[in-house]
Amino acid sequence: MPRTVWALGLVSLFMDLSSEIIHGLLPLFLTVTLGASVAMVGLIDGIAEATASISKVFSGWLSDRIGRRKPLILLGYGLAALSKPLFPLAGSAATVLGARFADRIGKGLRGAPRDALIADVTPPEIRGRAFGLRQAMDTIGGFAGPLAAVGLMALFANDIRAVFWVAIVPALLCVLLVALGVEDAPAPAEGRPPPIRFAEVKALGRPFWKVVGIGVVFTLARFSEAFLVLRAADRGLPLTLAPLVLVAMSLVYGLGAYPAGVLADRGRQRGLFASGLATLIAADLVLAWASGLAAVFAGIALWGGHMALTQGLLGKLVADAAPPRLRGSAFGLFNLATGAAMLAASLLAGLLWDRAGPEATFLAGGGFAALALALVLARRGRR
Repeated sequence: MPRTVWALGLVSLFMDLSSEIIHGLLPLFLTVTLGASVAMVGLIDGIAEATASISKVFSGWLSDRIGRRKPLILLGYGLAALSKPLFPLAGSAATVLGARFADRIGKGLRGAPRDALIADVTPPEIRGRAFGLRQAMDTIGGFAGPLAAVGLMALFANDIRAVFWVAIVPALLCVLLVALGVEDAPAPAEGRPPPIRFAEVKALGRPFWKVVGIGVVFTLARFSEAFLVLRAADRGLPLTLAPLVLVAMSLVYGLGAYPAGVLADRGRQRGLFASGLATLIAADLVLAWASGLAAVFAGIALWGGHMALTQGLLGKLVADAAPPRLRGSAFGLFNLATGAAMLAASLLAGLLWDRAGPEATFLAGGGFAALALALVLARRGRR
């Protein structure tokens, strides 16, 4: 496995550690401390993710055009680190939205160039493993961050703002790791190709747009993990233990991401995707009808399972479908489309929660997942 993939994995680990300390508490910080509605939580998350997706289009294309990935990756992680102090300083939902907006612009700037760099430096026969490894290390941070939040909440007597201040430290370490440990792919012997033009990006082939369609339908079936935190709190999870929701999800996600990448490299892509959708349906049904915390955490574990089965696979599919010269642009377009779907899904989830209850939110998600699974099985049947 190339050194740069390991370095990017560690970078993702530290940034996710920082982000999940905050995100594990943010839904309750908004609703309990700041008095925001659940619909507002969905709106903030949806706008944040859509912002990241739009940013990825431009950063991906720009990294193709200049022929370098690292400067945009460093800029993206640096902006995310600078946004972290806004969370403990926030006095309203609008400030939280601004902080999330800046943080997600940083994610957008780094996301497509980072994924393209992984594809650039990794041989095709282990590409699924590379994306799975990076995702697994990211979820180690997703596992450690909420655990750290639980300990810090106990240490600071449920002072969420004090916990948010501590989250700045791993974000700064992450920026240092990018600066010192990540290297661009070497230039080809014949020199850099001419700069990318938008007309070339429009010519991405039918296989790539099929992957985009798959990603959009799938993303409509899943919404922000903030709703998992709110569901656990609705079923009696104390404020101090709220980050355990993301611990449980990330544990399953992290353990499954690399093995799923190995299976993707062995040609099990359609089966993996169908299994991921079936797991998401099961998660939604369990979360909709959960009568206690044990059932809620079972649903959360299933949610992590569907993420493990599908997220690295989608990255591999994009990398395989796009020409090497257009990889950054391809990842940017894919993330734009799925980000718009995430915005719609999170907005709908929040409105359903406020007007019809949490059961309606998860049943609607299960319905979209069932539709996506039916489309995948129908396509398999025609072949």
